[in-house]
Amino acid sequence: MKKHNFYAGPSILSQYTIKNTADAIIDFAGTGLSILEVSHRSKEFVAVIEEARLLVKELLDVPEGYSVLFLGGGASMQFCMVPYNLLKTKASYLETGTWAVNAIKEARLFGEVDVVASSKVANFSFIPKDFSVPSDSDYFHFTTNNTIYGTEIRKDPDVGVRLVADMSSDIFSRPVDVSKYDLIYAGAQKNLAPAGVTIVIVREDALGKVERPIPTMLDYRTHIKKDSMFNTPPVLPIFSALQTLRYYKQLGGVSAIEKTDIAKADKLYSAIDGSRMFKGTVTNPEDRSIMNVTFVMKPEYQELEKDFIDFASTKGIVGIKGHRSVGGFRASLYNALPMESVDVLVNAMKEFETKN
Repeated sequence: MKKHNFYAGPSILSQYTIKNTADAIIDFAGTGLSILEVSHRSKEFVAVIEEARLLVKELLDVPEGYSVLFLGGGASMQFCMVPYNLLKTKASYLETGTWAVNAIKEARLFGEVDVVASSKVANFSFIPKDFSVPSDSDYFHFTTNNTIYGTEIRKDPDVGVRLVADMSSDIFSRPVDVSKYDLIYAGAQKNLAPAGVTIVIVREDALGKVERPIPTMLDYRTHIKKDSMFNTPPVLPIFSALQTLRYYKQLGGVSAIEKTDIAKADKLYSAIDGSRMFKGTVTNPEDRSIMNVTFVMKPEYQELEKDFIDFASTKGIVGIKGHRSVGGFRASLYNALPMESVDVLVNAMKEFETKN
């Protein structure tokens, strides 16, 4: 039976990425060696990381003066690296979910943190509006997409200070005005590659402004100078990332991907909103994520939640159980998920509703 993978991360990858990565595990670039065993300084792998860097810049239209880095440690490492390198006196943060909370906690180790707004009071089920960011903030940090709670910010804020964003779960799903940002970071395991590499896009002249000493490995300038090769980078995930980036270019780039992603999300949200059995957890359409759709059973049907997950599994649907802090269901519609899988889920919801 074909599987329809709605896991939130690690998550679905394109067949293009999986096949090319599998082939390289057997024989990488005609070397007779596996990608798992080659030197990261071999000319074949240096070509991989250089092409991946150029494709990130091309797909996101990255301006001059920015470096693209491939680092380890996940997005969680960036929670401390960002303030270590950028926070001089005060930074502003938007609190919209678990990962934003964690980023705020780390930043407070380095200076004053102003939480300009929070949706915690409503279990992070909306994106705060009408907040102001102090003009003396070194930067404004926000999480673009909240995988657990199903909310998303799909435009670059105009707040009067430089931006920093965690785009781990929606990077390459929309065009971004990178020129507004000092730094963008994204763990790979949602929309790009297997876990193990984190993309960082950093404005070079934003660095070197803090007075504190920075450990070598936590200084972005170290990795810029060494082209992400200061220590052994995560070779396999970077190779897989390159395959995904090539695939995105074949699809027509980020604008084309965005249209498809919106169509997938619209289809599923329409099914939820039109259902007598299911309801969405994010009620404001403009706050709804097109990457992670969260929904629950209406109160009178709550005892059927497990039954629906079991029923969905008979259709090949996997990964739709909601996070424990929200409950219900979560369907992750990342770039690699085909419309066919959304159709299968929608039909399963309708069939289950009819039967019950």
